[in-house]
Amino acid sequence: MRVALAASVRTLPRGDGLAYEPKFDGHRLVVVRTAEDVVLQARSGRVVTAAFPDLAAAARQLPAETVLDGEVVVWHAGRTDFALVQRRAAAATAARAAVLAQSLPASYAAFDVLELAGLDLRGRPYERRRALLVDLLLPLGPPLQPVPMTTDPELAATWYETLPASGIEGLVVKRLDQTYPAGRRGWQKLRHTQVRDAAVVGYTGTPRRPLALVLVLPVGDETPLVSSPLTAALRADVVAAVATREGHARAPAGATVTAIGIGEVPYRPLDPPLTAEVRHPSTARHPPPEVLRLRTEL
Repeated sequence: MRVALAASVRTLPRGDGLAYEPKFDGHRLVVVRTAEDVVLQARSGRVVTAAFPDLAAAARQLPAETVLDGEVVVWHAGRTDFALVQRRAAAATAARAAVLAQSLPASYAAFDVLELAGLDLRGRPYERRRALLVDLLLPLGPPLQPVPMTTDPELAATWYETLPASGIEGLVVKRLDQTYPAGRRGWQKLRHTQVRDAAVVGYTGTPRRPLALVLVLPVGDETPLVSSPLTAALRADVVAAVATREGHARAPAGATVTAIGIGEVPYRPLDPPLTAEVRHPSTARHPPPEVLRLRTEL
């Protein structure tokens, strides 16, 4: 099942015929209720039914031949916790998954219905699909729930400002008349971002062609993060700046850092660090921090 995707925007879209939904900080999950049982599919296409037996059990209440699109989340201390979703998804055995289902129960924030009782709805307008989704899930109740939705941009703006305390990443914006854009970035997403200074403790690439910066943000657990790729202008600034840092040429063998979506990559440490102004999501996970400029005056 190819899921719909969203393109990032930096301001709240406004206009007639738009719908706004909170963007939950969880794992994308397609729920497929077949005639015989339930299949849970991750965005990658991997089947993860065994990791979420509580959601699979709840989904058996759905009509046969029904498909939902949404996000699996785990609530903890009044907010969604992405790390706990990862723990649930990584359950290696049925016994371990059952224990985690008791201690860390999952919720499913559904935002679309793609098939209902054998009827393919992907060609129907979002407004119609949304009405069918609400009618389907409200009688069932948790852990299967439709995400909140509004067509009021002022209420959406209030959500955007107030919901991050609950672990909400931002907003997803859809057209009411839109069919389901399978495999395309047909929706829009506005993520919470913050602009602040970060310590540049290293860089990937070479001294003459740095590719990205290794950053420590002034929030979280000080785990180094790899920035998004540098622009040509920023690469030139970094080349000039690292030339003054004696430690950059003495990278310890095997120094690596985890890059989002790539894995472990080698990097060259900087001693002393540089400072950069970066824009990054409030959740400190994807997408990577964006470097805006070096703060060479600091």
